[in-house]
Amino acid sequence: MIPVSLHLASGEVASRRPAYEIDPALFWSGLMLLCFGLVMVYSASIAYAEGHRAFGYASYFLLRHGSFLVIGLICGAAAFLAPMKTWQKAAPWLFLLGVALLSIVLIPGVGREVNGARRWISLGMLNLQASELMKLFVVLYAADYAVRKMNLMHDVKRAFLPMASVMILVGWLLLKEPDFGALVIIVTIAMSVLFLAGMKMRLFAVLFVCLLVTFAVLIIIEPYRLERMFSFFDPWRDPFGKGYQLTQSEIAFGRGEWFGVGLGASVQKLFYLPEAHTDFLLAIIAEELGFVGVLVVVCLFALLVHRVFAVGRQCVQLNRIYPALVTMGIGIWFGVQSFINMGVNVGLLPTKGLTLPLMSFGGSGIVANCIAFGILLRVDWGNRQLMRGGTS
Repeated sequence: MIPVSLHLASGEVASRRPAYEIDPALFWSGLMLLCFGLVMVYSASIAYAEGHRAFGYASYFLLRHGSFLVIGLICGAAAFLAPMKTWQKAAPWLFLLGVALLSIVLIPGVGREVNGARRWISLGMLNLQASELMKLFVVLYAADYAVRKMNLMHDVKRAFLPMASVMILVGWLLLKEPDFGALVIIVTIAMSVLFLAGMKMRLFAVLFVCLLVTFAVLIIIEPYRLERMFSFFDPWRDPFGKGYQLTQSEIAFGRGEWFGVGLGASVQKLFYLPEAHTDFLLAIIAEELGFVGVLVVVCLFALLVHRVFAVGRQCVQLNRIYPALVTMGIGIWFGVQSFINMGVNVGLLPTKGLTLPLMSFGGSGIVANCIAFGILLRVDWGNRQLMRGGTS
């Protein structure tokens, strides 16, 4: 039975055969974001890499990001080759792997600590960020869980509480790192997939309010989170202290105006704006390419998410519920995380430490994003094969 909450009727699938093997808009929007990200990571990191004695040459981050991108594309291609039934069978085991990685991060001497946060597992020349992989694993697991519990979505005890229990465990591990931003994304993914699978609106509303209260309490009990919140409301009250990142980001947006100061000509990346190639990449895009450059990024993400949900709706029409939930879960992940990152960059949201999907520097994030993108293309390809009368 297809859940009503998907807001779609099963109906008849369009008889017109697809002209392409995969959705061109989905493929090219994702690929353009990856390529655009590579260019902007290089531009944003030149001065930092050249001036830092640990790196020593301007192309350090370009080479690393390019290497991660190659690895990610290889993993994405492998993900594309795997049938969705394989992902569904592996989902519980991948989720357990994610929990194990989040636990290993907290072991002293194993987890690497940077700026007071222990989020990385050192693998020699590489650092694995478990929370980035966990976002993908949660999508796969939540979709599998929802399919197994599809007829019980109205039952709080049998459907919601088991998922809530494991999410509390994941949340506790993330808060121990701490990684509040990843927690927000992961909880949003899990809740959204359950809602799409048929959770009653009244129950979802109650749980949503409870989550808001929980997040508020988590912010209040930690002084540094509370300070971020107050500095976000008025960053110019302490422009060289708590509001430093946000004020420097706003300066970058202001300097860019309509068409920017030119690619590579940013001033804010010259040791003024911290994390310019990761969390605040959009601010450098705004400064160098102006409003037009930011608009291009926003439109590419909007097109990507739109096509992702179009593929998900097509899955429902073809009665492919697990691929539909996985696809929409990935769409929610990319959409919400990009929205939060953009909101932080322009000063609409407090700083969260979340990167821009498919674009920002970060090995684990890029690899996880590419695998997710490969799965999206696989689902779309499977839909088109079924519409042609073949198998997915």
